[in-house]
Amino acid sequence: MSTDDNASHDDTQDALQALEARAYAAFDDGELAQAADLFGELIGHAPEIPYLHYMRGLAHKYLRNWPASLQDNLRSAQVRGDFDEATAWNAGIAASALGDWAEARRQWTHCGITLPEGDGAITGDFGVACVRLAPWKDAEVVYMSRIDPVRARIDNVPLPESGFRFGDIVLHDGASTGHRTYGERQVPVFNAMQRLQASDMATFTVFVQCDGPEDVAALEAMTLPGIGTVEDWTATVRRLCRRCSYGTPHRHDDDAGNDDGGGWARERDLGIAAQGRAAVEKLLATWTAAAPGRVLQAIEQREHLLSDPEPGQVWWLGEEEEDERANQG
Repeated sequence: MSTDDNASHDDTQDALQALEARAYAAFDDGELAQAADLFGELIGHAPEIPYLHYMRGLAHKYLRNWPASLQDNLRSAQVRGDFDEATAWNAGIAASALGDWAEARRQWTHCGITLPEGDGAITGDFGVACVRLAPWKDAEVVYMSRIDPVRARIDNVPLPESGFRFGDIVLHDGASTGHRTYGERQVPVFNAMQRLQASDMATFTVFVQCDGPEDVAALEAMTLPGIGTVEDWTATVRRLCRRCSYGTPHRHDDDAGNDDGGGWARERDLGIAAQGRAAVEKLLATWTAAAPGRVLQAIEQREHLLSDPEPGQVWWLGEEEEDERANQG
């Protein structure tokens, strides 16, 4: 090879290294469309390198472009030749999002995961975990029942602002971003990617007064057609005053809205999942009539659209990674 050829080769390598650095920088900055394009340009120069296909598939995954992500990960596996767990998981996530159950089952089997028998959608018991709803926004964390490696049913009543509902089937990422306490054990927290199937339960925000926890327990134990579940948000949620946001008049005490002050807060904010308002009204009429001191103040329903991530958001990090990134910033 001549000196000129060597210089040309070196220049090409330098240009490709600079292009790769730009691709990773765009990904790290949350500029996913740009990252996918840059990794695609690199693939045009070196289609035999598996991690380039994987990285473009990762960018497409967080863009929630499932056909492209599946294609990229399958190509990465083909070029690599041997098994790579991260590639298989991302291919499984994309296939699950697309409802390509044959491919999803193939990938989970490659990962050594035991599945329920059958050829269609996977419906099994993969345990309880937590999911961060809209991790690019407020990232409310709720419990969920996993029905396959990356699909789960929401078990709590999410705040209306999230756009999610009790009973929604959501697609979640495969990597845990943290842990929460469930009973006496720790369960993983996963980022929600999107809603796959909407529940038929709407979310009603209910403001009541009652004398003690036994009153709330009685309401939570009641069953009625059209009612999904009742959740005492005052006990489980720490947020800005919801009553003020709904315009319901009330007295502001220092410990109003929670029980941390050592006493019982009579004013309770409840989330009720129900198929319609009439079922909620009947439930609360029965509850208030059953004991003194139970007061219904308001039933509200406000629908909120699901949000989407914006370019430049790096929302897929774990909680420790987010803290480290914030400290560096």
